Amino acid sequence: MAELAALEDPKARAVNEKHGDDHGVNLGRLRALAKRLKTQQDLARRLWETGDTAARLLALLVCRPKAFGRDELDAMLRQARAPKVHDWLVNYVVKKSPHAEELRLAWSADPDPVVAGAGWALTTERVAKKPEGLDLPGLLDTIEAHLRDAPDRLQWAMNHCLAQIGITHAGHRARAIDIGERLEVLKDYPTPPNCTSPFAPTWITEVVRRQHSG
Repeated sequence: MAELAALEDPKARAVNEKHGDDHGVNLGRLRALAKRLKTQQDLARRLWETGDTAARLLALLVCRPKAFGRDELDAMLRQARAPKVHDWLVNYVVKKSPHAEELRLAWSADPDPVVAGAGWALTTERVAKKPEGLDLPGLLDTIEAHLRDAPDRLQWAMNHCLAQIGITHAGHRARAIDIGERLEVLKDYPTPPNCTSPFAPTWITEVVRRQHSG
């Protein structure tokens, strides 16, 4: 904890707080510290229990993803209120867990939009890597009905799923683009140069174009 406190940088904190992340540790330095510590599951659990955002990010880098139980991961997700902690927990830990599919189904139906967003993030992963057994037309129906009015983080996750369906499944591409064009979600999102817009029709078209030209 003292080492993390020494890495605190007021400029980094100012940038992070704009995104809702209450910590001031440069993520490159945090990763370097994790590399030195290597995998330490007990330390990861103790770091997580501090409730400190930087400590929790470090915990997610040094933990053993398959060592967490299903209920433990569910509790961790509900405690993870900083967006970066939430994203790293889902991407670095839950996706590698044997409980990922069970949690995907439970979280997708959760009334808490932040928890439901995690369910959608896991669904997007399956759309890309293991779509067998997924009801893609049904997912598009749900997105079409709920995307526009979903709270921010849930909307972002559902929108990513919409784009992923359009990118990886040519048979559903026209419908995915059509849903995006009609709903206009994230259409005016400020996108830096050389970055792909998160507006689904633009995102799908751009990634597919790159795949075909590459």
